[in-house]
Amino acid sequence: MSGGETEGETLEYTPTWIVAAVCTVIVAISLAVERLLHYGGKYLKKKNQKPLFEALQKIKEELMLLGFISLLLTVFQNVISKICVAHQVMEHLLPCKLPSEEEAAKPTSHFGRRKLFAEESFEMQIGYCAKKHKVPLLSVEALHHLHIFIFVLAIVHVTFCVLTVVFGGIKIRQWKSWEDSIAKENYDSEQVLKKKKKVTHVNQHAFIKAHFLGMGKNSAFLGWVDSFVKQFYASVTKSDYVTLRLGFITTHCRGNPKFDFHKYMIRALEDDFKKVVGISWYLWVFVVIFLLMNINGWHTYFWIAFAPFVLLLAVGTKLEHIITQLAHEVAEKHVAIEGDLVVQPSDDHFWFGKPKIVLFLIHFILFQNAFEIAFFFWIWLQYGFDSCIMGQVRYIVPRLIIGVFIQVLCSYSTLPLYAIVAQMGTNFKAAIFNEHVQVGLVGWAQKVKKKKALEAANDASGSGSGSGQGQASSHGGGLASNMGIQLGKFIKPTKQEETKQDEETK
Repeated sequence: MSGGETEGETLEYTPTWIVAAVCTVIVAISLAVERLLHYGGKYLKKKNQKPLFEALQKIKEELMLLGFISLLLTVFQNVISKICVAHQVMEHLLPCKLPSEEEAAKPTSHFGRRKLFAEESFEMQIGYCAKKHKVPLLSVEALHHLHIFIFVLAIVHVTFCVLTVVFGGIKIRQWKSWEDSIAKENYDSEQVLKKKKKVTHVNQHAFIKAHFLGMGKNSAFLGWVDSFVKQFYASVTKSDYVTLRLGFITTHCRGNPKFDFHKYMIRALEDDFKKVVGISWYLWVFVVIFLLMNINGWHTYFWIAFAPFVLLLAVGTKLEHIITQLAHEVAEKHVAIEGDLVVQPSDDHFWFGKPKIVLFLIHFILFQNAFEIAFFFWIWLQYGFDSCIMGQVRYIVPRLIIGVFIQVLCSYSTLPLYAIVAQMGTNFKAAIFNEHVQVGLVGWAQKVKKKKALEAANDASGSGSGSGQGQASSHGGGLASNMGIQLGKFIKPTKQEETKQDEETK
């Protein structure tokens, strides 16, 4: 029995101890990963980290999707490999130039591995397609490589997202000392009285000096340049944090000046993380387009590396410029104000008035960067460093440098910037309430919805008493919806409705 035949043996002629050993290893690794994710989820729930727990569930969904893709490729690989096409179809839009007969005959390591791996599948396919004087549309080996690439891409993307949030979180948690110092001042009654009585000269405020009196005061272009430069060395300063925090609290929770803005910001970032960690459908569309455009001589893998690089710089510049705009709004309207300097959050400062666009771009940037790194390592391990798909060294080195730069800048500058500037929109996020209050609000909304539906059904059936109760309930519900909800104090709406009904009865 020859060596080539030995590598192609089926389970019929494979020793049982080998089959059992391989199955044991695969099942053991799978169970270990499953248990690791399970206990990780239990730990996050124990620590009341609901957003991170949901992000972990998102990772499980991605792994399930990968498993389904793997199953489809495995089940249909023989069917796909038996789809035969003409020779001319396989000679266009190639990632690598077809080797000449002399080059193909050389026993290079790359073609040697390729021949060794594909020997059996080629022999199976050539008998089927050669009879038709055609070639297979996609070989079993190519399907296997595509399978590995999709798996590597998903794993690298999830890993990069986790690293970005971890390192960005470390930077954001350094601001905790600023929050603690502000809270200490708010507990000091003398300091609070001094703040209310003091007069702030706007141009003397540190926030205005940093963002209004600089190089961009009289030139919009220089203002953008200043915002571009600041994202690299001083993305968020203490004066920025204090001012933006006060603007948020004054706008959204004026009745609670001791509101823990830092804790809210962390919860909001964790809530956004579960959206970023997944691979959405439009990202898969991007992968397909890249695989289509990866043609020999185009160097698509090189030029496309600049897309996340440019987008990241644009996002960082925009976030810094939003802070500058907030400073300009105050400085252009006031010379001196009573009390502390307060900025006015607004969606108008964001692209198209939608803060979610920034999160969408960060999601795309992280995925695109992960795609570049995953593609590089996949080519290196699968085909070797000297593969024609890998390209020349002058194209490889810039790609790696850009990838590392994007990861570092996004972790230590762009993500912390987004965490605080994203709160400068017109509306606050659900993370402003703790988990128990969120559950209470959702439950109350569902009860009111069911109650209104029931009363509407009673009105339709002609029940007069049901109609009267529906009006009272509707009036009570409108009163409850118009009431401002203060943090740390939550009155059950059912009691309000009962009180209102009693008053109307009297």
